[in-house]
Amino acid sequence: MAEHKEEHESVMESVMDKISDKLHGDGDSSSSSSDSDDDKKKGSSSAAAAAKAKIYRLFGREKPVHAVLGGGKPADLVLWRNKKISGGVLAGSTAIWLLFEVMEYHLLTLLGHCLILSLAALFLWSNACTFINKSPPNIPEVTIPEDTIVNIARSLRYEINRGFFTLKEIGQGRDLKKFLIVVAGLWVLSVLGSSCNFLTLAYIVFVVLYTVPVLYEKYDDKVDAFGEKAMIELKKYYAIVDEKYLSKIPKGPLKNKKP
Repeated sequence: MAEHKEEHESVMESVMDKISDKLHGDGDSSSSSSDSDDDKKKGSSSAAAAAKAKIYRLFGREKPVHAVLGGGKPADLVLWRNKKISGGVLAGSTAIWLLFEVMEYHLLTLLGHCLILSLAALFLWSNACTFINKSPPNIPEVTIPEDTIVNIARSLRYEINRGFFTLKEIGQGRDLKKFLIVVAGLWVLSVLGSSCNFLTLAYIVFVVLYTVPVLYEKYDDKVDAFGEKAMIELKKYYAIVDEKYLSKIPKGPLKNKKP
């Protein structure tokens, strides 16, 4: 009887050992599978990050177009976040261009007519209020804040000084590439100025700045791919021109370096 009991206990122990081994084996396999899944996720995320880093962006852009334009209401206006306001601004600028360019209306004449109509309407309204027993019109007091003028003046001063510094560097012959870019830009500006007047040129620039960013934001992947190909070709041609012609041009005196 005792021997039968001992055999029964040994059988039960062996069964329990097998069950525990099986449970441990499943736990190890599940942990190993979870580890492999984590490794796969990390590998895929790192691969996606590397692929994203390799994507060429026009002008070295690393932020969204909205952030590049400064964010806030001006960026919303340029990128047509509110189509009614942006469309109203574009329609207003087009109406001004039509008045001055197509209808040949003059600025002083327009300002004079607008002021005459405004003052006449306010004068008649103020005098008519005494006869119809209504309150006179509340004309707001318009004042220009001093801080706004100071900030605008500081911004203009900074941009003008930076432009003078760039012209000084170009004049000293230290950056041939920048010199060629500035000369090409001025030549294009002179060609445009000879074909149209200042108002039309300003309107064209406004329309371009008002439409190109929103189109670029919509089709940035295609534009960036095309820009990458164009930059590769331009670098090839620039290397050829530099090797044949530009490298033979004597350069200006370099600035004395401090030890």
